[in-house]
Amino acid sequence: MSSENSTLRVRVTAEDADTLRALLREVRPDVGGGVRRSEDGTFGIDAYVSPEQAEALDREGVVVTVHENATATGRARQSEVGEGDRFAPEDAVPHGLALKATHA
Repeated sequence: MSSENSTLRVRVTAEDADTLRALLREVRPDVGGGVRRSEDGTFGIDAYVSPEQAEALDREGVVVTVHENATATGRARQSEVGEGDRFAPEDAVPHGLALKATHA
């Protein structure tokens, strides 16, 4: 899979809230959830970014930890999804308010 089309789920951790706020204003990544303060006093947030954006987030006072390739995980989950309505009997006739289409 090309990294151009990959989305990574990363954890962005900064030494202080001001550093994290400035970084988020500058780079504007898609974030998941809110900012959390760790026991060690650092502040972190999960973000969904391209590999290039992950590199742009990494700077002094900030640590970027890649948790997963969200694109690959999403594709793997999609393969688990079945097709059709598994609860409908195979000989079910659709019901509703629409007009029945007839083929000429």
